[in-house]
Amino acid sequence: MQYDRPIILIVDDQSENRETIKDILADAEFELNEAENGQEALEFIGHKIPDLILLDAMMPLMDGFEVARQVRNNPQTRLIPIIMITALDSLQDRVKGLEAGVDDFISRPFNIFELRARIKNLLRLRESLSELENAEQVIFSLAKAVEAKDKYTENHCNRLANLAEAMGQFLGLSENDKLVLRRGGILHDIGKIAISDQILLKPGPLTPQEFEVIKKHPVIGVEICAPLKTLRPVLPVIKHHHERFNGSGYPDGLAGEEIPLFARIVGLVDCYDSLTTHRPYRPALPHSKALEICEEETKRGLWDPELFESLKALLKEKKLNSNYVLTPENRS
Repeated sequence: MQYDRPIILIVDDQSENRETIKDILADAEFELNEAENGQEALEFIGHKIPDLILLDAMMPLMDGFEVARQVRNNPQTRLIPIIMITALDSLQDRVKGLEAGVDDFISRPFNIFELRARIKNLLRLRESLSELENAEQVIFSLAKAVEAKDKYTENHCNRLANLAEAMGQFLGLSENDKLVLRRGGILHDIGKIAISDQILLKPGPLTPQEFEVIKKHPVIGVEICAPLKTLRPVLPVIKHHHERFNGSGYPDGLAGEEIPLFARIVGLVDCYDSLTTHRPYRPALPHSKALEICEEETKRGLWDPELFESLKALLKEKKLNSNYVLTPENRS
């Protein structure tokens, strides 16, 4: 966890309620903090993320349901367990709480031992999720390490992730699908961590034998990421982003719609970004020339024609900055 002792935030507008909970938990190994309303709670969370929130439902200024919604909508806090302590016991109120992101409920007056047991269970879950987040961070750091080997690919993963996500937005895909595209953009070449620098950074053409080694990186990337269940939706992108629409790609020689949609998207935007950035063997190409080459390759059967038309339309109609990030007015 972030601190030696689990941090618990008690949010209740009644001071006597906060004091009661503090007395109950006083002999436990917790760091207890309190807030007397929802706004104060969010301010606290903004500078110190708790491991668990004990949240009153009915408060002035901002009720507990809105606090839960804001906590869940923030990527930095969305995994914090929330127990709502309330006198409300109707099914409608509990459904409202669940929809807001509350994990558990305790009704007043509550049982001391039940409160402690539920806190303990949710803190155990929080610790497991923290370990999972740490494992994910290690894998994403490996992807950055691959990129850092070559100064010419600096920031390539971020640009690719941004452009893939923008394509998802343009195609009307769901938030979860756009997250898969973003993660696929960052992790697509992670398997290159196992390729020697002698081959990976070779300035001249690769020999047929060296190219066979390079072609192994999608499968290696899948092997690296497969143990994490949260990354399983990204595995088809990692494995198949070098497949080509006419079946000439690798590792499986898939063709057409056999190639997963997200892999087709990442493969196409990977090509476009490579063309528009500097390489040892050529300068960065202007946008128009890069699209011209992509169009020629599409006619030769390398890229999905419909996706290429979407990429052209996206780059023409949407306002992207130099890192392919959508401007706020184009995110809706």
